[in-house]
Formats: sequence, structure tokens, C-alpha cells
Amino acid sequence: MRILLVGGTLPDGTTTDLLVDDGVVVERGTRLDAAGARHVDAHGLIVLPGLVDLHTHLREPGFEQSETVLTGTRAAAAGGYTAVFAMANTLPVADTAGVVEQIRSLGERHGYATVRPVGAVTVGLAGERLAEIGAMANSAARVRVFSDDGACVADPLLMRRALEYVTTFDGVVAQHAQEPSLTQGAQMNEGRLSGELGLAGWPAVAEESIIARDVLLAEHVGARLHVCHVSTAGSVEVLRWAKARGIRVTAEVTPHHLLLDEGLVAGYDARFKVNPPLRSREDVLAVREGLVDGTIDIVATDHAPHPTESKECSWAEAAHGMVGLETALSVVHEALVADGRLDWADVARVMSREPARIGRLGGYERPFEPGAPAHLALYDPSARGPVTTELLRGKSVNSPYLGRELPGRVVATLHAGRPTVLDGTLLEPEVVAHG
Repeated sequence: MRILLVGGTLPDGTTTDLLVDDGVVVERGTRLDAAGARHVDAHGLIVLPGLVDLHTHLREPGFEQSETVLTGTRAAAAGGYTAVFAMANTLPVADTAGVVEQIRSLGERHGYATVRPVGAVTVGLAGERLAEIGAMANSAARVRVFSDDGACVADPLLMRRALEYVTTFDGVVAQHAQEPSLTQGAQMNEGRLSGELGLAGWPAVAEESIIARDVLLAEHVGARLHVCHVSTAGSVEVLRWAKARGIRVTAEVTPHHLLLDEGLVAGYDARFKVNPPLRSREDVLAVREGLVDGTIDIVATDHAPHPTESKECSWAEAAHGMVGLETALSVVHEALVADGRLDWADVARVMSREPARIGRLGGYERPFEPGAPAHLALYDPSARGPVTTELLRGKSVNSPYLGRELPGRVVATLHAGRPTVLDGTLLEPEVVAHG
């Protein structure tokens, strides 16, 4: 398919046309000659590299009532994402070469986004013995990110062995930093509000202590460590110390931890129940600053879909998690671009180039140069409107933003040159698959 994007603004502020043909960017400039191309008017739009999410729960296989690879990648495309890393907490768990290859194949079949499976660190996410890390790394899926996310690799010896193992093929262990003995029965952030609401507190030190331990282990064995969903000011300080020391650690923050705080829990609305929990306003400001100054490397959604019955129940019984793929770009815009703390070049870095680099996903290094794969997202920064269920294109609607106004709108998404979204409309699977 031949497409000409006319008059778009690149993250660096340059206005240009981009000609896409046969899946790649073939020319960049003004007044391009593009006979036979489909013209897409990009005037007033930001042309971003396709977004990359290092932390997505697609739920398939095993939990298709919440999400599938098809519906999850539809949600991704609607949010401007062209690649997602699918977490391992499926059923069966993605702890063997066979399961990760199945997930990769499902992504290729549907065509909405590149799907890179994340392999489990331990068998069954049980934290007792290492999974088939080498087999997954050498499989057709070429897994490079390993995580027990949803559970912490709490055993320090197992964590050390995993870190040592991934050094042999330049992999990375992505840790869910939560000391389980400190969070048994925890329901929300520990502090004054948890006491007032009568909910068991989730202390910041449960996150911070695991990060401190693991950066030292990573330094000891010379491995790459990635820290999932950083949520506290103390965690940012530990990471800042580790980076100053030269430890090979990267970290992510979720959109919801950049915008929302624990005060929302006061209404006992389970849409705001998440792991790690929404933290204090001081923590929100600290993780924002950590992203701005580079202590935190990327934004990752932790898109965690759940069926309605898992959220429309008592707070104690409700599942942890929020959907986030469709709204992530707007939340980052609201939290940090609107006040000038980040510009669009920063957004491209923390939501595309760096997550791709950490996950060792090629094709996102120089996204607008001739020959680059045409993974692109067109974003209208002037739009603003409420988040509705109609905007959510996955299978679940457990968004914390429903009814809230957010800026911006994804107008188009191109995955390997094929439009998955055009004029704000998600295309049907056969159009995506066959161009």
C-alpha cells in the first residue's frame, strides 16, 4: 500500500511529507510526487513513531473472557501503538518455547501490532525454579524480556541465577518489585488515608527494598535489570543512586501513576484498584520528575483488562488492574506535555524508541528516515473530550478515566505501512491483514 502523509509535524517540530510504500518510509520532504498514493492530510497533527509498550497483558491463552491477542492489539492500535510486549501470566503460563511461539503467531495472524512475548522467569510464576529461559530465547519468538509480573521473584538466589542467565544472550529481567511478606492482605497505599478508610496498607518500602536488592544483584553479575511500574519517591531515589553508580538498570512508570493518586480510593470505586497501588501526591510528583530527568526511562501501560464482574464488586474482592492502551498518550500529554515538562521528542523517546531498545525490538531507531519500517502514529494535540466506553477497543472497559476529559486523539496508526487506524476509525481485520 502506497500512502502519502501530507504536512505533518515531526517530534522535533519539522513540518514535512512522508511517503510510505511497501511497508517502509521511502521519501521525506515537501511537495512529494506520489502518483497513485493514498493521501492522508496530517496538517496540525504530530507524527510520532509507532508507540511501543513494554508491559501489556493480552490474557490469551487462558483468560479470553478479559482480553485476547486480537482485541488487545486492536486497543493498542487505537492508542497509537504498533508493538506490544505480552506479559507471561497466561494459562498456561508463557514459560516454555511452545507457549511464547503460540502468542507470537497469534500476533502475526491479526496484524494490528507486533506482539513480542515476555517469557516467565520461573515455572508457573511460582518463584521456585527457573523456567526454560534459554529455550524461549532460542525459539522462533526470540524472547529477550523475562518477567513474573503479577508476582515478584522474591528469592534472591533465583533472581541472581535469572540475571546471570540472561547475560548470555543480552536479555533482561523485568522485576515486579513487591516484597510479598510486606504486602499480605494489602489493599491500598499505606498512609494516613489507609488508616482513615480502614484498608490494609501497602508500604512503599515493599517496592523500594526489592529494587535496592536487585540493582545490587545486577551490578554483581553485570546483568541488565528492568524495574516494572515504579510508583514511589523512594524507588526513584534508589534508581537514581544505581544509575549514578553505573548499574545497568532501566525502569518504567505507568500513565496512571503519573496522573492519579490515592485520594481516588476514598470512594471505594474498584476501577482505581491496581498493583502497585495509587500512591500519594508526593509520589506522583516524584515519578514525574524521575521520568523528566531520565531516572525513569520509559512509560509502559501495564494494560490489565478484567471482566466487569471482577470490578463491580466490593473493594476487597475486586481484581487489581486497569486498561490503558487507548488512553496512555493522552494521559502523558495531560500530565507532562501540557505544562512543558516533556516535549514531543521526549514522548517519542519514552514511549517508542527506548522501550523498543530495552526490549531489543528493531526498526524504531530512526523512524522517519528512508528505509525505516513505517510504524507511525498521527496524533491531534488540539482535540479534547471525555473518555467513553466507545473509545475503548479491547474486550474490557475497566478504565480509571471513564467520564474524565483528556487531551488529544489518535487520528491514524500505521503498522509496517498498513493502516490499522484511519481518520480515527479502527479498520476491520481483513483490511489490516491484506492491506
